[in-house]
Amino acid sequence: MFKKIQGRTVVLKEHENINQALKRLKRKVEDSGVLDELRDREGYIKPTIKRKKAAAAAKARWRKKLREQQLPPKLF
Repeated sequence: MFKKIQGRTVVLKEHENINQALKRLKRKVEDSGVLDELRDREGYIKPTIKRKKAAAAAKARWRKKLREQQLPPKLF
């Protein structure tokens, strides 16, 4: 019968448009996280910069949490 191929491959179906197949391939690549890993490995980031970014992200998360817990302004 038909052998199922695993990984980031797309098999063209009968009478399928190439654009639809490309869309499926892009979705698979996006879901697998390959591009994110590639961007991470693109250049060296010093440990101090990593720590600063992590601290800034934590600070932003904390501010967002506080903002969500705040009471809404008076409406009158």
